[in-house]
Amino acid sequence: MTADSQDLKALLLETDDEFRQLVSKHQELEGRLQQLSTKHYLSQPEQLEESTLKKRKLQLKDRMEEIVRRHRQRPSAPMMSGFNPN
Repeated sequence: MTADSQDLKALLLETDDEFRQLVSKHQELEGRLQQLSTKHYLSQPEQLEESTLKKRKLQLKDRMEEIVRRHRQRPSAPMMSGFNPN
């Protein structure tokens, strides 16, 4: 991950409610997957839960990446008319 990517994600965590909620949910699912991974054997319901959690986590990550791409593609703020930086 590039520094620009990290900076943008940090900014989105501070300014974008949806992005922040997605990250929080993604971390929650990761925590549950970690719990499941400590078991030597998963029951059928746990196997189904693990599969469902992985799919949901990927959906969340895809949505977070959409938000990052959308913010990257935004044109920079237009310069004020008559403003000359030189």
